Amino acid sequence: MTTRNIVEESRQVQLCIDLIELGARLQVLEVETDLSRGRLLKLYKEVRGESPPRGMLPYSIDWFLTWMPNIHSSLFYNIYRALSQGPGSERINNFIGAYSLYKEQLLLDEMEPVLTLTRAWTLLRFCESGVLDTCCCEKCGVDFVRHPQDLHTGFVCGICQPPSRAGKTLDRS
Repeated sequence: MTTRNIVEESRQVQLCIDLIELGARLQVLEVETDLSRGRLLKLYKEVRGESPPRGMLPYSIDWFLTWMPNIHSSLFYNIYRALSQGPGSERINNFIGAYSLYKEQLLLDEMEPVLTLTRAWTLLRFCESGVLDTCCCEKCGVDFVRHPQDLHTGFVCGICQPPSRAGKTLDRS
């Protein structure tokens, strides 16, 4: 094994560790790295102390378009796009940075993350493939994740115009 191969494998292992610590599922690791499935399983168990969860990844765009998930998805995606504008930036490093910043912002605001790392990764893939895109709110000027075939004129986001039942809970006093 050459020095270059050792360095690249070390980089791949560190990338996996970073993703696993943020909550990546095994399928995400398989797509984003060149490590074997067996190596990924061992690494996952070593980092998390348990086997990776089973099951399919989320694949519906509908989740990203509902009120609260859309706000969180839009926040993450805007952070990602801002990080991606830097020269020489790498997609996966921008993704990790954006997700870390998303979580940090929520901690500052004492809020729980709505967007898991796997959902953020799925969102990014949907946006890269054109299944989802963004539209600017005409009231606040922020870009929000939308379906590409939705109307883009007169768009008002879910923060400026929340749905009538948004944020309401049952009062059981």
